This record gives sequence, C-alpha cells and structure tokens, in this order.
Amino acid sequence: MRQEQNNIFAGIDWILVFLFFFLVGFGWLNIYAASKTDTSTELISFSTKYGKQLIFICLTIPLIIIILFFNSKFYERYASVFYVLAIFSLLLLFPFGKEINGAKSWFNFGVLGLQPSEFVKAFTALAVAKLLSDRQYNLGLIKNQIKAFFIIFLPAILITLQPDAGSALIYLSFFFVLNREGLTLNYILFGSAFIVLFILTIFFGTNWMLFSMFSIISIFVFYAIYKGGKRFLRFNWHKIIGIYLIVGLFIIGTGYTYNNIFKQHHRDRFEVLLGLKVDNKNIGYNSYQSELTISSGGWFGKGFLKGDITQGDFVPEQHTDYIFSTVGEEWGFIGSSFVIILFMLMLFRIIYLAETHANKFGRIYGYGLASILFFHLIVNIGMVIGLLPTVGIPLPFFSYGGSSLWGFTILLFIFIRLDAHKNYDW
Repeated sequence: MRQEQNNIFAGIDWILVFLFFFLVGFGWLNIYAASKTDTSTELISFSTKYGKQLIFICLTIPLIIIILFFNSKFYERYASVFYVLAIFSLLLLFPFGKEINGAKSWFNFGVLGLQPSEFVKAFTALAVAKLLSDRQYNLGLIKNQIKAFFIIFLPAILITLQPDAGSALIYLSFFFVLNREGLTLNYILFGSAFIVLFILTIFFGTNWMLFSMFSIISIFVFYAIYKGGKRFLRFNWHKIIGIYLIVGLFIIGTGYTYNNIFKQHHRDRFEVLLGLKVDNKNIGYNSYQSELTISSGGWFGKGFLKGDITQGDFVPEQHTDYIFSTVGEEWGFIGSSFVIILFMLMLFRIIYLAETHANKFGRIYGYGLASILFFHLIVNIGMVIGLLPTVGIPLPFFSYGGSSLWGFTILLFIFIRLDAHKNYDW
C-alpha cells in the first residue's frame, strides 16, 4: 500500500485525465483556426496566440506533476492557507495590477500576464470544502451559513471591485454545493425569483412592475384571507407587509441601479438581449457575428480551417470567450454537440466519483469543481449563442489564456488527487 501511495499516478482516474487532454487538444485546434494567419507559421512562439497557448499547454504537464506529488491530506490541511493567499493576491491587484480593458485583473510579468481570479476559484472550493467538512459544522444554523457566505462572497466582492463582474458571477455556483450539503433550496428559489424580477423590471419598467406585483400579491393575499379568515390576517400581517416591502424595494432598487448606476454599454447589452433594441453593428455586434458564425456551420461544419467567417476574423475575441463559435462553424452541429457531450461526461464522472468519497472533504470539493465547470459551460455557450449577455466568462480548457487553462487544471487535478487517495488511510 505504501509503495502505491509513493507512486503519484497510482489510483488516478484516467477517464478524467483523458477527457481533460482531449478537450485541451481540441480547444487548441480551434484556437489555431481562430488566430491563424497566412504569414504565421511557427507553432511554438510568443508571437502568435496559438503558439503561446501551446506553450501554456506544455507547462500544464509540470503543473500536473506538482499537484499529484502532494497527497490528499496536504490540500485538506492547508486549504485555509491557500484561501488566505488567494485573497491576498486579489488585494495586491489594486496597487500593483495592470489595467486592461478598464479592469485591474492582471499581474504583468513581461511577456506573461497572470489573472489571479482564475486561480482563486480552486482555493475557494478548497476553503468551502474545509469549512463544510468539519464535524462540528451544521449548515442549518444561520451563523454557520453566514460563515459559508463570507468565504464564498469575499473573493467575489474583490473581483467585482476590479471591476470584473463576469468572473464574480461564477461564485454563485457554490450555492449548488451548499444545497447538496443541506442548505435549504429556498435560497436558490428566492435567488431565481429575484433574477426573474430583475429581468422583468428592465423589460417592462419600474412603474408597470410595481403595479403588476402589487396586484398579483394582493390577489393571493385576498384569496388566503378568504380561505383562512381573520385568523390568517392576525397571525400573518407582518409577513404580508414584509413581502410587499421586499418586492417593492427590489423593483425600485433595480430600476434605480439600471438607470443610474449601470453604464450605457451595460444597459445596451441587456436591451439588445431582451429585444428592446436592435444593434448588430455596435454593442450587439459580437453576439450577432457569433450566432451567424455558428449557424453557418450547418450540421457537419465547413471543415477545419475552412470557416470563412472565422478565417475572415469577423468575430471579436473569437479565440477567447467566443471560441465555441469556431467549433460551430468548422465542426457544425455534430461537432458542437460532441463537445457538449464530452463536457457533460466529465461533469457526470466528477459527480459520480465525488459521491463515492468516504471523506466528506473530497465529496464537497468534487461538487465545487462540478458546479464551477457547469456554470462556466452554461454561461459561456449561452453567451455565444445569444441567450445570455456578454459577460466575459471563458469556456473551460478551450478558451485562449494561460491563467484560465492553469486555473482549471489546478481545479481538476486537485480533485483527481483527492479521488486517487480516497481509499488510503493517511
């Protein structure tokens, strides 16, 4: 047993490893297609996007070996230390970060830039797993829920202040983890309800929504009074007033925030998405070109390096956030579906392995990994096909960027290490 433990590859799940390298490799082919020019010939070079990405991919090998070198107890024991260092890295961005596209999200090291938020996700998942796996921890208690929310939303707030709202949204995925570990589903239901209210308020306007919600709630209240009589009103009047106040204040707050705090380009994105305006030349250009690119691929695609829209460089940032549009054009509906199926296989495999963990820490971390990947997948593809607004969330293992690739590599291979040691007695 000890000899097996000293072998860093013993017990690792090769299915996940295969899926990882296949997605990374196929992702690189699409980055190559999206960034290749007739004059660029070098595969390994910092002068081209695909050349830099190939270097980043090669550097994942020593990174994986380092991750697998440590046993599972190392990650559990030092989860809090990793989390504190991650928060510290986000704080250092404010005085030392490089501003790119209006956000201080990067450390600049010459030819290499690092985005800490891509790594913080893994360390937040470790911290959440450490907290929830404590035998004395009861998620049913309000004070313990506050502790979990603090760990989750502290990095999200710091990332929002950069500002990088897209990366901050990812931390909502941890609610799936908390729900799996006993947090009431009401949080997710209430959150979903307020998201719907937010969208409806933007679409219909504050005044119309206030009148509509007041009318709908009043109908339910009168019906409840009719069924329960004065006794219902006597014991529930404070709840009724509370519902009116919460819903009313949220609608008013949404209207004020949207009209006075959101910048014009943010409002334009929502209005284009909701069909309130058509702007295929400016704010809606990315989404329009992306949808056009994907639809042009048909069932079987135009073939590798034969996508005329991709090769014509019509989709901005196609090698990063919009990389899935390259898949749609050159590999078609069949190829796009194949990629989604591979991601789903990875997610189901992670959840299956997480449920086999006797160690609660490994199970919770596995659900954190699955939730983050799922959120990235849904938001990125939804953005590319025009169902969601552009928020700048990369497609895991596919989108160009060393920080994104290494961040997801750390996130996945820590779980692979935890899974490999789940039956060992350390």
